[in-house]
Amino acid sequence: MKKQFSDFKDFIKEKKVAVVGIGVSNIPLIRFLVKLGAVVTAFDQKTREELGEIADEFDSLSVTLELGEGYLDRLTGFEVVFKTPSMRIDSEALVRAKNEGAYITSEMEEFVRYCKGKIFGITGSDGKTTTTTIISKLLSEAGYKTWVGGNIGTPLFSNVEEINEEDKVVLELSSFQLMTMKLPIDVAVVTNLAPNHLDMHKDMQEYIDAKKNIFLYQDEKGVLVVNRENDITHSFAKEAKGRVLEFSSKSYIKDGAYFKDNILFLQDKEVCNKDDVVIKGIHNIENYLAAFLAVKDDVSIEVMKKVAQTFTGVEHRCELVREIDGVKYYNDSIASSPTRTLAGLFAFDRKVILIAGGYDKHIPFEPLAEEGHSYIKHLILLGDTKEKIKDVFNKLKEEKGIDVPITMVNTLEEAVDKAREISIEGDIVTLSPACASFDMFPNFAVRGNRFKEIVNKL
Repeated sequence: MKKQFSDFKDFIKEKKVAVVGIGVSNIPLIRFLVKLGAVVTAFDQKTREELGEIADEFDSLSVTLELGEGYLDRLTGFEVVFKTPSMRIDSEALVRAKNEGAYITSEMEEFVRYCKGKIFGITGSDGKTTTTTIISKLLSEAGYKTWVGGNIGTPLFSNVEEINEEDKVVLELSSFQLMTMKLPIDVAVVTNLAPNHLDMHKDMQEYIDAKKNIFLYQDEKGVLVVNRENDITHSFAKEAKGRVLEFSSKSYIKDGAYFKDNILFLQDKEVCNKDDVVIKGIHNIENYLAAFLAVKDDVSIEVMKKVAQTFTGVEHRCELVREIDGVKYYNDSIASSPTRTLAGLFAFDRKVILIAGGYDKHIPFEPLAEEGHSYIKHLILLGDTKEKIKDVFNKLKEEKGIDVPITMVNTLEEAVDKAREISIEGDIVTLSPACASFDMFPNFAVRGNRFKEIVNKL
């Protein structure tokens, strides 16, 4: 039984509350906490000038602002602290606040604690956003009022009182959001796991342990959906307390979802043909199989087939931008890891001109060279990681004699110009960076939109 939100209202009223990070998810949170009668102080590294109108709005709401260099030094004397997802719980400032007796939490944790609707939580290294979106489309098409949040969509905590028991809630959950999550998720989906975010996590084990929190607090009524073909996710089954359902693009699973003879099956029932699925690539077949299992108690086979035939994909994921002189340009800016880039490469039926490189998350790039070389016609590299990626392809050349042509550039504009110069009719150019964007852009969406602007001006 979920807690009553009236309990939280009583608890938070007149409390001294700190909110760390004035970003997308925390801005609505701050407004909501003020509305509930909390005495709020907001912390951020940004200056007043960078915050702009938000700073003025918060002044008018009597929110105290602690900004700029050394802002966390002033995180002291609070009863409640809402942390931003990427802030480690063992950071000096949070440890100090906890030792002072503060209750440390986050927007997502409190939402899960008080949300009345059925929660579908999706995590993984690759495919999270597409699977989250497919699940939300399936539930909406089946007639449910569906809320989408977490890493995508709108921050939902300020809407928690509007969400009813019969509503469905679909959350994309990152390892950062899950690190401190100790609450049950009704249906947990783990698409796959591979090295990622090793710039933020101490090691791969900590990353895996964070992901496990999506199912570790379920009871016997909980459902865990995992990928049979991923050794890490397959191993989760033995720790689950609820029902475990598996999907596979390679093996037959009687009680799961599988792909055989070009057909997608759910528990031995045919859902649709591979050719019916609008979004291409075996990774998207796997995303659909995971989604079918997640919603099988709520959605009919007919609805599943309809969504597969009509859903055209999520922006920045193998998104066709335009065709110029017989050359197709794709925006796959979401691909912020080598495994996600490989999934994109495997979706094409020919070698591609690949634009890659970006912020260094300390993920090994060897898989991109070893598994991806036969799908790459020419590699254009930029960003902080361009030398690292070049090194693994040079190693491939030295050890196996496999030579992938490489061009180094400094900007995305240069990358697109070079791609146009070397491409011929029938070629495919894809921005699929295998890295995060933070060396040059605030996030993958800004990077993808800039790529689309450049391509559309050609």
